[in-house]
Amino acid sequence: MTPNNSDITISCEAVVQLQNLCKSYFLGHSELPVLKGINLDFHRGEYVSIMGPSGSGKSTLLNLLGCLDRPTDGKYLLGGLDISEMDDDTLSGIRGKQIGFIFQSFNLIPQLNIIENIEVSLYYQQVHKVQRRKRAEELAERVGLGDRTKHRPSELSGGQQQRVAIARALANDPLILLADEPTGNLDSKSGREILGMLDELHAGGKTIIVVTHDPKVASRTQRSIHMLDGRIERQTLNGARQ
Repeated sequence: MTPNNSDITISCEAVVQLQNLCKSYFLGHSELPVLKGINLDFHRGEYVSIMGPSGSGKSTLLNLLGCLDRPTDGKYLLGGLDISEMDDDTLSGIRGKQIGFIFQSFNLIPQLNIIENIEVSLYYQQVHKVQRRKRAEELAERVGLGDRTKHRPSELSGGQQQRVAIARALANDPLILLADEPTGNLDSKSGREILGMLDELHAGGKTIIVVTHDPKVASRTQRSIHMLDGRIERQTLNGARQ
């Protein structure tokens, strides 16, 4: 039998708590509900996938988790803080310090080299240039690009660009990593390498939430959340990662 919301229990600290989370968009006088009462916990060190067809609400949910948008109703607790009604400046600070983003399209700055791209978030957090350069060099080595630090994104393969994006996401040692179709623009070999890196990060204790259409990607996670029409249709535990 497929577990429902109340059947899923993982006994570790919840770093994200969503309580009756709702999100609507307004077109003139018309309301378009996109998320309809989401109740979810994400636990420290957990690796979770979010799946669902186009229009199911998974991208909207990811935007809310990433503090890129606010809920219309309900609560979002991140590390015990209620961020549901924080102002833009406060949200920006939370986003920069507590959340690491990995995008399908990499979102690297083409004019900057690898080290400079990794340093971006540290720059905005006003980390001293000596410290941020040291941290960026360490992360470049960690993702296997220590010998290409002077290269710009256009001189790298897709897989290498995604490695830079992962290093950038790790720069501030965030509370959670959010990955949006992280292998969507990669060939199968590069995709496997990136998934292997996410496996290693999870094994090292990182909390990772990944949006994916690919059942093979989802099968590597501990838990899959299946969305439909703005609601959680079901959750499944993935035995290979238990």
